[in-house]
Amino acid sequence: MSDICKVCGLPKELCVCETIAREGKEVKITTEKRRYGKMVTVISGLDSSVDISELATELKKCCACGGTIKKNTIELQGDHKEKAKKKLEEMGFAVEIE
Repeated sequence: MSDICKVCGLPKELCVCETIAREGKEVKITTEKRRYGKMVTVISGLDSSVDISELATELKKCCACGGTIKKNTIELQGDHKEKAKKKLEEMGFAVEIE
């Protein structure tokens, strides 16, 4: 028996919750200057139904950098606005760079 999604009640293969969450909200990408002049790319506005840890892993691989997840935001080490925007748009997110 296949797993059932807790949100929409459909089988996991047919679940559309994550797709709807991706299209529904606009993700914001900003950069901040932290201690010792280090730049950090902050990706915010992610819906809670999106698997943030998997998304962070994909972005870190794409940008070849380290990063972390804090309070529904993803922080990437360095200035990676353009790379992150391109990858998020490929994954179906609406992206705004600030």
